[in-house]
Amino acid sequence: MANFVDRVVLHLRAGNGGHGVASVHREKFKPLGGPDGGNGGDGGDIVLRVDAQVTTLIDYHHSPHRSAPNGRPGEGDERNGAQGTDLVLPVPSGTVVTTRSGEVLADLVGEGAEYVAARGGRGGLGNKALASPRRKAPGFALLGEPGQESEVVLELKTLADVALIGFPSAGKSSLVSVLSAARPKIADYPFTTLVPNLGVVTAGGERFTVADVPGLIPGASEGRGLGLQFLRHVERCHVLVHVIDCATLEPGRDPLTDLEVIEAELAAYVPHGQLGGIPLAERVRVVVLNKADVPEARELAEMVRPDLEEQGYQVHIVSAVAHQGLKELTFALAAHVRRARDEQVVTEPTRVVLRPRAIDDSGFEIVRENTPDGEVFRVVGERPTRWVRQTDFANDEAVGYLADRLNRLGVEEALLKAGAVAGSTVLVGAVDDAVVFDWEPTMASGAELLGARGTDLRLDERRRPSRAEKRDTFHGKMDAAARVRAEMEAERRSGKWTDPE
Repeated sequence: MANFVDRVVLHLRAGNGGHGVASVHREKFKPLGGPDGGNGGDGGDIVLRVDAQVTTLIDYHHSPHRSAPNGRPGEGDERNGAQGTDLVLPVPSGTVVTTRSGEVLADLVGEGAEYVAARGGRGGLGNKALASPRRKAPGFALLGEPGQESEVVLELKTLADVALIGFPSAGKSSLVSVLSAARPKIADYPFTTLVPNLGVVTAGGERFTVADVPGLIPGASEGRGLGLQFLRHVERCHVLVHVIDCATLEPGRDPLTDLEVIEAELAAYVPHGQLGGIPLAERVRVVVLNKADVPEARELAEMVRPDLEEQGYQVHIVSAVAHQGLKELTFALAAHVRRARDEQVVTEPTRVVLRPRAIDDSGFEIVRENTPDGEVFRVVGERPTRWVRQTDFANDEAVGYLADRLNRLGVEEALLKAGAVAGSTVLVGAVDDAVVFDWEPTMASGAELLGARGTDLRLDERRRPSRAEKRDTFHGKMDAAARVRAEMEAERRSGKWTDPE
């Protein structure tokens, strides 16, 4: 059991996006080179990908917390930060990805099938990318977005053509060992098999896989024994084989009763509609009366065989120990598997699908809420939330840029229509991490006192001063400084700075 795990809960955190950088180009003879801050790199995604070499989820059982690398921040000289490397987690074919509530996110079947379980955050723009004809020298950059955090459940549902089901110690493992090259553990006590055992069987030109499902008992569909833990492994099988022990000495046990009990459990178990195809009760079923090498068991098998055939079952009397009836059983199963494969809908090979990240997200809405602290107005929308995450609130110019973006989006107009007035509390961003504003109809920052946001008047100067003009300016500054020093010395000598106490 320690080497086979078929259900785990993964806690995933994708990489954060790198921050953009605000930088000014500095080079000899180019004192006003303009902005050259690079963009931050995107954070790495976390991808689940089917790998044929992986057969269990045990690695994630021991290490359920996984994180992808962050994107690197941008640098000056227009150098963008490196992208965070995607973290690829190999999983077995047949892995189903669900949420905690049971919603199916992906059904990974076939080599190379993959699902992005957590997306990395976008990198922030540097001030070079934010520059425009109206904003020639931005003194700020955008922050990188945090990576997505998610919690997913991985369930492995065995991919086999035939499933052997039945009570514990019915001889399922022995049957797999003689039909194929598999060597499962075999012993004379119940629940010897704790994990599904797979074997490959060849019958003529047909090859198919057989799964030995751990023993079922009454109440398996409700979780008794190992029922729910391994009933999921028969969901994808084409043929269900009832292996019935005809030599059991347990009181109250006989082939007909055993079959009825297992059939009731199959009918009570509800597989996921998106995965198992037809319900278990409608699958092709074959009855195998095992341990016919015991004289009393063969006599009992011959006695109940007509009753089972009247119920519509195909019945085989076999002995896994004496290798009796195995050839007929093998070819019969191959015929059922071939028929099921022919009826199965042909699926196209797995293709790599490129899904570019959306840039023009949906709009927003204003939600008016009453809280213990009074009435608030919440701005709900992907774009405003993303803009808030990208804003450095320690930079007045960046805050002003956010105000301009929200205003162009129509947030101020929508707030007025919703009934907001000057001083109203406005929340923008995620519910658990929102930014709170005391709203004013026109938001401005201290940087506006220097002119239009993101501008530098020096960049508008087209003529460079001559050497004579620079010399006159320098001497004027020196003369002004000398006059100030002379005035201060005169005040000191006159006693104006003397402390009367």
